Amino acid sequence: MKKFFIAIMLVLVPVVASANTGGVHLDKMSPDPTNKESLQRGMKTFVNYCMGCHSANYQRYERAATDLGIPNELVQQNLIFGDSKVGEQMTIAMPKADAAAWFGNPPPDLTLETRLRGEDWVYTYLRSFYKDPARPWGVNNVVFPDVGMPNILEGLQGLQVNHCTKEEMAHHEKTIDPLTGLEMGGCLSVAEKGSLSEEEFDKTIYDLVNFMSYMGNPVKLESQAIGYKVLIFLFIFFFFAYALKKEYWKDVH
Repeated sequence: MKKFFIAIMLVLVPVVASANTGGVHLDKMSPDPTNKESLQRGMKTFVNYCMGCHSANYQRYERAATDLGIPNELVQQNLIFGDSKVGEQMTIAMPKADAAAWFGNPPPDLTLETRLRGEDWVYTYLRSFYKDPARPWGVNNVVFPDVGMPNILEGLQGLQVNHCTKEEMAHHEKTIDPLTGLEMGGCLSVAEKGSLSEEEFDKTIYDLVNFMSYMGNPVKLESQAIGYKVLIFLFIFFFFAYALKKEYWKDVH
């Protein structure tokens, strides 16, 4: 038993150490799969702003419409562009070869993006673009340095600037991006206002990430419901199993 606990500690120590490495503050967002209004708004934003370049190949329009309480007719009329049908996957028309030539790499499929990086990372990333004339698209990102993506939401948020000095950056909260290994952090402020206020923009991004979180696990609510039923079954079954055990062993001396 002692060796077992030692083995468990050896497994957990690296996890705790990595969790405490660095320290950038990622803004917290708690997805709410029960908030259908938020998910509906998020789907609208995703289709209108993200699907110009990014696909969601593992999600179907019809499945999303059913889960989010949107009539198929409205989805077909307002959220599907081109000749796609409501029962098809949420694909895009951009060829990967052209995307690689324009962006350096094809934009990733976003169906499982929140499961890969986490909702907090995506939420902070989408709100952390800033002006950088040295970059091909004129913007950079404090969460993903040297990002190859334009700020498609600049018209809503406005143009941000990163005004950290070297001394401030030396003492600014930072963390390490687990995928790129680069430091993240910055001092951002809006230099040119967009069409939304800061609160309205944050809410729009919340809704968008909430929808992306739903796409990453569309059966989450069903899984939770089944999980509660399984726990109740196991609780009841325990008494029958214990009684059966007592019956089997009552004559054993």
